[in-house]
Amino acid sequence: MDWLEYENIAHNDGFEIVCGVDEAGRGPLAGPVYAAAVILPKGHIIEGVNDSKKLSEKKRDELFDKVISECVAYSVGIATEHEIDEINILQATFLAMRRAVEGLNVKPDIALIDGNKTPGLDIEQRAIVKGDSKSANIAAASIIAKVSRDRYMLEMAAEYPEYQFEKHKGYGTKLHYEMLEKYGVSPIHRKTFLRKFFDRL
Repeated sequence: MDWLEYENIAHNDGFEIVCGVDEAGRGPLAGPVYAAAVILPKGHIIEGVNDSKKLSEKKRDELFDKVISECVAYSVGIATEHEIDEINILQATFLAMRRAVEGLNVKPDIALIDGNKTPGLDIEQRAIVKGDSKSANIAAASIIAKVSRDRYMLEMAAEYPEYQFEKHKGYGTKLHYEMLEKYGVSPIHRKTFLRKFFDRL
């Protein structure tokens, strides 16, 4: 498999600086959605980098440090649970992606986006379905986004210990729903994802 296929297509089309963009946390019931933008050196593949969902937590943590040390630039953007409730999860994801790209200290010429839609950047953008398992830059971004969000949810676990966020990171697991039944909702829960619980308030 050629991890640089889409990067090489972009270079052949005249784009010099390529960044990959991916998100983490579209599905959870709590916390922000995260996005990351990563620019790897031209022609560079970080050994072991893959779609973050296919990696163990330990491996993701190792690769997180490698990506940061070997990339040209990276940036993380978020959209809060309040923004998710206000503008919906798709638009919030796009907002987080735009913030990530805008936060780069090197301006890319083109962004390769994981998924089938683009977030409305002011540079060339190309959506790649399952891009996190096809593009080196997107795979690197997927790791930065996932680890960044997981670490934030560990901080929230310390702030709201009753929900045991360290175990499910806000996703809708059986345990999480049990804690919601027991304790109700927290300030970081997404209201639009939990209407039945908010209707009781």
